[in-house]
Amino acid sequence: MGGKKNLNIFITQSYVLATKPPMQASFGTLHPMKTPLFLSCAAILLNFSFPGALTAAGPNQAYLDPAEAGIDYAIQGEYTAENAGAQVIALGDGKFHIVGWANGLPGAVENAEKKGEVDAQMDNGKVTFQFEEWKGFIANGELTVTGAGGEQHTLRRIVRESRTMGAKPPAGAIVLFDGSNADAWNGGRMDDRKLLYCGVKSKQTFGSLHLHMEFRTPFVPAARGQGRGNSGVYLQDRYECQILDSFGLKGENNETGGIYTVSKPRLNMCFPPLSWQTYDIDFEAATYDAEGKKLKNAVMTVSLNGVQVQDHVEVPKATTAAGLKEGPEPGPIQLQNHGNPVFFRNIWAVEKK
Repeated sequence: MGGKKNLNIFITQSYVLATKPPMQASFGTLHPMKTPLFLSCAAILLNFSFPGALTAAGPNQAYLDPAEAGIDYAIQGEYTAENAGAQVIALGDGKFHIVGWANGLPGAVENAEKKGEVDAQMDNGKVTFQFEEWKGFIANGELTVTGAGGEQHTLRRIVRESRTMGAKPPAGAIVLFDGSNADAWNGGRMDDRKLLYCGVKSKQTFGSLHLHMEFRTPFVPAARGQGRGNSGVYLQDRYECQILDSFGLKGENNETGGIYTVSKPRLNMCFPPLSWQTYDIDFEAATYDAEGKKLKNAVMTVSLNGVQVQDHVEVPKATTAAGLKEGPEPGPIQLQNHGNPVFFRNIWAVEKK
C-alpha cells in the first residue's frame, strides 16, 4: 500500500467562516485543482487550530443551527479535487472518522471508489492523523497534503446541493406543505422557521404517486447509528424510506436511501447533517383482486439528492413500524417521529391513476 504516485487522502478542515467559505456546488459538480490526484493508500496528518472551540453541551445534544453547532461541525463535510474525494464525519468530543474516495465523491462521478477509512482525534485544538509517509494541513478552506518526496496536492471543501432542491409542484400536484400552514397533516405544526415537524400523517390518502420532499436531519455528534437523526417517510403509512444521518456510512437498508429492512441504496448519497436533502419517490401501490388477494407487490423507485438509489424495487410486505397493514385501500403519508428533531419543507405529490 502507499507509494509516491498514489494518494489515498483522508481529509478534514478548519472551516472558518470569517476567512474563506467552502465552495458551493450544484450537485454532481466537481471543482478540479490544477494537479490531478489519484487515491490509493493514503497517509495524512492534519493540523489546524480554531480559537474559541466549544465544549460539549451534554450527551446526544441535537444542534439545529449550523452557526451554533461548534468546531466539530465546521470541520465535518466533503472535500474534493480532481480524481479525489473525502468525507469527514464528526463524532463528538473532537473525534472524527474520515472516508477517502478515489476518482471523486459518490454520485459526483460514476466510478467513485472507497479506498480507505481512518479515525482522527483533536488534541489541544489540533486534529491529527497519519498513514505511512503522507502528512497535510488545512488553511483558508484548502487542504494541502505533502508526501515524503515533497510533492504537494490541494483539495477544497465543497457544499453540494441536490439537483431537485426547490422543485416546484407541476400542474395538478397536491401541495402538502409549502411553509404557509400545516393544515394538510394530522397533528401538523410548524416551528418559527416555517418548517414542518416530524411525527405527522397526511389527512389525504394515496395510492400510486410521485412524491417530492425536502428534509434536514439534526447534528447529533455524540449519537451513533439509529440514534442519529432518525426519521422516515412511509408511503401509504406502510412502506418506509429511511431518513437518518448516515453521511459517510456504508449505505445499508436502514440508512438514508434505503427501503427499510428491504433494500439498501445502490450508493450512499446522504449529505452531512443540517444539509437540506431531497427525496423524489415514484411509488406503485400493490394491486389486489376482488377477494383481497394480493396480485402484485408495491414497487418503489427512489432518488436521493437527485441520484437514483433504488430502481423499481419490489416491497413484499409492510416495513417495520408501519401504521397500516398491507391492503387494497389507500393510505396516508407518514413522516415518522423517532425521537429526533427532523424537519421538512416543500412537500408535494402527483397522483398516478
